[in-house]
Amino acid sequence: MSFGAIAVAGGLPVWVPVVMSLVVYAGSAQFSAVGILLAGGGPAAAAATGLLLNTRTAAFSLAVADVLDGHGRLARFAGAHLVTDETAAFALAQRDPARRRAAFWISGLGLYAAWNLCVLGGALAGGALGDTDTFGLDAAFPAVLVALVLPAVREDPSTRRAALTGGAVALAATPFVPTGVPVLLALAGLLALGGRA
Repeated sequence: MSFGAIAVAGGLPVWVPVVMSLVVYAGSAQFSAVGILLAGGGPAAAAATGLLLNTRTAAFSLAVADVLDGHGRLARFAGAHLVTDETAAFALAQRDPARRRAAFWISGLGLYAAWNLCVLGGALAGGALGDTDTFGLDAAFPAVLVALVLPAVREDPSTRRAALTGGAVALAATPFVPTGVPVLLALAGLLALGGRA
């Protein structure tokens, strides 16, 4: 709901977050793209940031590829669209192949429906909310990213080093480059991984 509300309260028409959610269906990419656009960044920076944030789903797709084996082309396409952090986690938690497939499809379809209905509700309410900062909705995107990253940063020193390096580069570049570019420059943190990247 916060995504739809933030997008519309920021000046985008209701259809933009709704269509983006149906077609892109990637929360972090959607939040970042809209955040960059609303902050005055260009569409190229918004799209590039969203694409880079979603590169992690390539690894998730490989991890759950067996779930889509034996399905037709349309089912595989739909399944690929449903690959998220959550659906991969639910599927990988199951050892039995049948339960793994069921966990993936049930969580995937349920989350897709819930996400899109909530975005529509938030977008419809967004115009009436006024300043979303008053409600703290602007904190939703950073909070989600912290929740996704924190376990990896806690467990792995090399990941922690890469995250800190990327954060430092982004903070240092922020006053000097257009909105959205610092997020892309944060990828320099991957250099801290050395040969393991």
